[in-house]
Amino acid sequence: MTEGNNVPEGDAAESTVVPAEEKRPEEAAAVEEKKENGDSKVNIPEKESAPEAAAAAEAEFVHPEGGWGWVVMLASMWCNGSVFGIQNAFGLMFLSLLKEFGSVDDQDLRFRTAWVGSLSMGMIFFCSPIVSIFTDMLGCRVTAVGGAAVGLVGLLASSFVSSLGVMYFTYGIVFACGCSFAYQPSLVILGHYFKKRLGLVNGIVTAGSSIFTMTLPFVLSGLLERVGLHNTMRVLCILMFVLMLAGFTYRPLLPVKPVSSQTGGSRIRQIFNVNIWKSWGYRIWAFGIPAALYGYFVPYVHLMNHVEERFGADTNKEILLMCIGITSCFGRLIFGRVADYITGVNKIYLQVTSFFIIGLMSMMIPLCYIFGGLIAVCLLMGLFDGCFICIMAPIAFELVGPNDVSQAIGCLLGLMSVPMVVGPPIAGYLRDTLGSYDVAFYLAGVPPIIGGALLCLIPWVEAKRKRAENKETLRTEQDVTQKMIESEKAVVESHNKTGESVL
Repeated sequence: MTEGNNVPEGDAAESTVVPAEEKRPEEAAAVEEKKENGDSKVNIPEKESAPEAAAAAEAEFVHPEGGWGWVVMLASMWCNGSVFGIQNAFGLMFLSLLKEFGSVDDQDLRFRTAWVGSLSMGMIFFCSPIVSIFTDMLGCRVTAVGGAAVGLVGLLASSFVSSLGVMYFTYGIVFACGCSFAYQPSLVILGHYFKKRLGLVNGIVTAGSSIFTMTLPFVLSGLLERVGLHNTMRVLCILMFVLMLAGFTYRPLLPVKPVSSQTGGSRIRQIFNVNIWKSWGYRIWAFGIPAALYGYFVPYVHLMNHVEERFGADTNKEILLMCIGITSCFGRLIFGRVADYITGVNKIYLQVTSFFIIGLMSMMIPLCYIFGGLIAVCLLMGLFDGCFICIMAPIAFELVGPNDVSQAIGCLLGLMSVPMVVGPPIAGYLRDTLGSYDVAFYLAGVPPIIGGALLCLIPWVEAKRKRAENKETLRTEQDVTQKMIESEKAVVESHNKTGESVL
């Protein structure tokens, strides 16, 4: 993985630039003196192009591993918590929306109202490829602050809406798009400040969503009961306002990519980065993870209904969600730290393990006829759910480097939006057709296992790529050495023919 590509801008003095002690091979060759007939001749290297200059500076950049980075980490943690805390608490607002727009017993209204939350969550991931382009062009700070402002406007507008159709636009699109633009830069900016501790920092940041998801429902329940739905949404606007302020802390250390003076195709290629797709490791990762997610979210959506059908409506099923949330939080902290001790793309094996365990636990759900067994299953699912989520950004940095990580994460999240929306409805259809969730949970365990097996190819592919690069480098060095030897021989032969002394 590359480490960065420039010195900090402005007052970003936390980063350290280390002088290069050794010249690169091309620089050594450029200043080589060739003696011919007593004259010295020096080859002056041509001015480096923008990508080459960026690559040279990138090799000299050293991540601060702290300093202002801890403030950025807390701001990113607030972003993850507020965005997904509000999204995951939609179930509480769902009942209030039913009462606001009709009746709780209206099945058609329940279906149409549920799409408000589904649309909102889907848009966060669906917009990610577009967000990555804005992040590359405008930087993390501008993108995050602008996104939080749009999300604030969308949520505030939703508090004045009296029609479900308008709610689709204000909450499902405007608010969700703002959250998407605020969320993705919070992952990218961490790579400006951390490398050795990137896993731990991502674990802490992503733990924010678990903490908010566990605590926010208690706050919202009291607010909905005392001040009503519309005023509750206005109170939630405070979270988005703080998120907008948090975005100002995203002071970049790595530069914006050099903009070519050319127009047309080259300019488009800079905006829509195709470099990420040149990596076979990233290709496998970008399609293996969405393949695994077709069954990944089924237990999270349908587990409550399954518990009611098997153990009765009076069962304390909320404790299962609490178990998942608590262990997911610990999993993000633990495995984030563990990832820092695993070198290179071998971090992918943590995600492979996560998918295998979650797939097996999904298949175990129908076999649990004791509630305590379900608690054990949920504890394991939550632990490895946290493992899967917290190391996504570190793996992206390993596969494509910091220059391309924004669009790498954006494209992955965009591809993830499809299985997140499709998987749970398919499971619901199987339940309605077969009369129980058993087959749905058995089948839900298959995609994570297949996706995890596919990800096992990545370390092998990356090792093969590095071997090929090393061979190419060795061959280039040998060619340069051979040309130097031939040049010296030619000089000697020339002197010998003219009868001059080579001394």
